[in-house]
Amino acid sequence: MITAPSGAGKTTIARHLLKTIPEIDFSISATTRKKRSGEIEGVDYFFTTPEEFKKKIERDEFIEWEEVYPGTFYGSLKSQVEKLWQKGKAVLFDVDVKGTLNLKNKFPENTLTIFIKPPSHDVLLERLKNRATESPEKLLERIHKAQEELQFETSFDVVIVNDDLEKAFREAKMSVEKFLHTQ
Repeated sequence: MITAPSGAGKTTIARHLLKTIPEIDFSISATTRKKRSGEIEGVDYFFTTPEEFKKKIERDEFIEWEEVYPGTFYGSLKSQVEKLWQKGKAVLFDVDVKGTLNLKNKFPENTLTIFIKPPSHDVLLERLKNRATESPEKLLERIHKAQEELQFETSFDVVIVNDDLEKAFREAKMSVEKFLHTQ
């Protein structure tokens, strides 16, 4: 499982791991947030309405889910995980901090949790602003959430400071390969 505050680089690092480690595959999460430019339904996320998401909760279709921001839900679908296990793959989750901790509690012996940390608050703020994907209100919401999530850093197996992307790639890959080969 790879997690980070929004803007720290977790998706970039997760994509690198998927390209370079053939034993893993990505669990596509469901979300109620709006699709960003360049995102593809069923590849990046399963985009859904809050009503559809809540129905999936009622039907117990998630292995974990969170209301990450008010009215914005994210969740890992059981069907996605089962599909990857049937293919013999280790599952890579790109989820928020609380979702990662929930999954670790469900599968304590079979998980590696990686926390991607920005080099500083100022760098994180700059990255979020440069993405230009949110309204000023949503940007403030993400900044506040990031400050909260940084407090959980010590709860993870591996912490990688993403101040040099190539170095972060190497550290993440080494951690995942070591974990896979000890299972």
